[in-house]
Amino acid sequence: MRIVFLDTLGLDDLDLSLLQTHATSWDTYQKTDIHQVAERIAGADIIITNKVVITQEDMQANPSLRLICVIATGLNNVDLQAASRLGIAICNCQAYGTDSVAQHVMMLMLALHTRLLDYHRSVQAGDWNRSSQFCLLDYPIFELKNRTLGILGYGVLGAEVERLARAFGMRVLIAERPGEAVARLGRVALDEMLPQIDVLTLHCPLTDQTRNIINAERIARMKPGSFIVNAARGGIVNEQDLADALRSGHLGGAATDVLSQEPPRMGNVLLDSSIPNLIVTPHSAWGSHQARMHLVEQTAENIASFIKGAPVRQVN
Repeated sequence: MRIVFLDTLGLDDLDLSLLQTHATSWDTYQKTDIHQVAERIAGADIIITNKVVITQEDMQANPSLRLICVIATGLNNVDLQAASRLGIAICNCQAYGTDSVAQHVMMLMLALHTRLLDYHRSVQAGDWNRSSQFCLLDYPIFELKNRTLGILGYGVLGAEVERLARAFGMRVLIAERPGEAVARLGRVALDEMLPQIDVLTLHCPLTDQTRNIINAERIARMKPGSFIVNAARGGIVNEQDLADALRSGHLGGAATDVLSQEPPRMGNVLLDSSIPNLIVTPHSAWGSHQARMHLVEQTAENIASFIKGAPVRQVN
């Protein structure tokens, strides 16, 4: 059985031998450009892809192809309708990075509340050396305890962030997704929730309904000095509106692991270093060693179960 892994990307430091168990022929590439796809997948029975696009033409040109494993959750790089018509199974990975992302969210929240980066920069600049007292307290520090966290997007990840936040003594409100006529039990309408919270954290997918859902109007509803943390998708928060709210001082701080265009080759309004108390991380929240190993393990399980005739995580 020929298995081709088209883009190992950030998995090169992991043991990929689990994926080779059923392969009589195994080819792996760190990266595959679009013009290299046809040549590399010729004669493959199974393709593993992270972000490489697999088109209808690619599938039709390979009658031996039986399974495409997406070593991620998102499926926008595979023509699902074509795969269904051609009888090619598609499997993905699910909930592999919950602990990694939740940890990153709490790290960002703590860094904002303690002004970690500002104090680090002050020490590097020699401000502590020149201090007239034993410590520096140039930036306000807040405790998480008794602060109110609002969560928009309450799946597995949102629930884990809630668990960790409660361990710090935070109160938690869960937003009902906009468009619902009546909020479900235990949830609060988003616009009703915003004025009540000190921190908003986002864990919803980017859809037509959630694009720019956090905009100038909704940010204005939030308490002065409150925080926003986005480890979901770029585009959920209107980036210009966020920058304006930070510069005006209405928001006390924000952190984002995602931008509307990644990588931001043409720049981004949120990459301006003059924006106060803004932390930007490079879509790295998911990338712990353990989470990336979960991707490998789930993909190996997807392959093994498909071969046995009892596929798991099949999406078509």
